[in-house]
Amino acid sequence: MDSIWNEIQRIANENNGLIKTSAVEAAGISRPMLRKYMESGKLAQIRKGLYVLADDLADEFAMIQIQYDKVVFSYGTALYLWGLSDRTPHTFDVTVPQGKNISRLKRDNPNLRCHYVQPEIYELGITETTSPQGATVRLYDRERCICDLIRDKNQIDLQLYSQAIKDYFKSKPNNRKLLKYGKVFGIEDKIRTYMEVL
Repeated sequence: MDSIWNEIQRIANENNGLIKTSAVEAAGISRPMLRKYMESGKLAQIRKGLYVLADDLADEFAMIQIQYDKVVFSYGTALYLWGLSDRTPHTFDVTVPQGKNISRLKRDNPNLRCHYVQPEIYELGITETTSPQGATVRLYDRERCICDLIRDKNQIDLQLYSQAIKDYFKSKPNNRKLLKYGKVFGIEDKIRTYMEVL
């Protein structure tokens, strides 16, 4: 029985502290064992099919990511992870390709704000960083975030917008990449204006 618990701990360690039922079953451990460890206080269920070791705090960023691997943190949430916003996200901004069904993800995470984009621009600027709790998460790079802000200015909180734009241009901006992305989104002129002003 201890070897089973060791295997569950290994799965947790490899997945940012999260244990999916499917991963446990793939390791040859039956579902009743999960129930047994829950009843003994070693495991805690946080979502349907998703568990953490009882003494661990679930990393919300990793939890969203593990539930749906196409999720990319974007807008205010990505800006926070890049240090371009000091607002701790209470609502997580994520981007997914248009046409993907994420109703279960939205049901399990009422604090999600989903942005849908054309599949051909979805991958532009995807990179990885570390969440505040140490998980590796996917998000858009700084330049993509700035382009998204400029493109959707009318829907963005003005204070968040101003702080992110100023902070970005103060901290070694990658003008070539920004203009390249700007061209794809059709906002190249607006970006040039910001470059001149800031």
